Amino acid sequence: MTDRVVAHERRPAMRDAVRAATHTLSAAGVASAPVDALHLAAHVLGVEVAEARRLMILGGPSLPDDYADLVEERARRVPLQHLTGVAHFRGLTLAVGPGVFVPRPETETLVSLAIHALDRPGMPPAPVVVDLATGSGAIALALKDERPAAQVHAVEVDPLAHGWAVANRDRLGLDVELTLADARAAYEQLCGTVDLVTCNPPYIPDDQVPIDPEVRDHDPALALYGGPGDGLDLPRQLAARAAALLRPGGVLVMEHADQQGPGLLRSLAATSAWAEAADHADLTGRPRVVVAVARGSRHPARHTDLS
Repeated sequence: MTDRVVAHERRPAMRDAVRAATHTLSAAGVASAPVDALHLAAHVLGVEVAEARRLMILGGPSLPDDYADLVEERARRVPLQHLTGVAHFRGLTLAVGPGVFVPRPETETLVSLAIHALDRPGMPPAPVVVDLATGSGAIALALKDERPAAQVHAVEVDPLAHGWAVANRDRLGLDVELTLADARAAYEQLCGTVDLVTCNPPYIPDDQVPIDPEVRDHDPALALYGGPGDGLDLPRQLAARAAALLRPGGVLVMEHADQQGPGLLRSLAATSAWAEAADHADLTGRPRVVVAVARGSRHPARHTDLS
């Protein structure tokens, strides 16, 4: 009993522990070291980040022993989201971990453009939406959350990722139909009837292994690599599936790497499926999302200001 009390008294105050963790993570090459150190503190305390920040300003309580263990794991470049078990995406808190791609902030631009498409004149009051290669379900669940009348379907080929999506759907209580299947041939029964297709496909070229260990060592390869050369093999195939699914005037919203926009637009223009297509920047100003309209539309795919 005495040993436990002495050990507890020797723990540094929260402020000092978070400061030391920040130095440790910075030395390990973690670019977001101050943020990650605070998030881990909030996680072990079971409080929101804002509350953890307030406690730290006040000096804060001593942190549990497992804080140091988590900092050590993060310094080994285990993703923060794997350590906390959650990722935040457009107001939703998603469960994530090994076996599923961690949703990125830049993909929120795709959802904004998809919402804009759903709000266009001519869209039905209960539009049919399909999310191809859904991963954790982030895009599909965000769309259902923000446009509850939409009939949202989502497909994922990887059983592990599909399991994470099902868990997220059930925990959030959002009515999204999830299918375990190859997105390149999914939803034959919906062909020609879908109003909106969204897709954040694997698009890293096969020979361009990511530098960041969090991506290279922890995101599933199935969610990363889009094929040889320009990495657009899978995006092209998924765009072809979207063309089969969409009704005339339906909209495809697809993410890509910042250098792939011209190539993806050329691929879409080489087919007769699309009336028009345009590229859009994310909130950092990098080209990120193509919006294409299936032939027969009266609504242009012109640039949308998201600022």
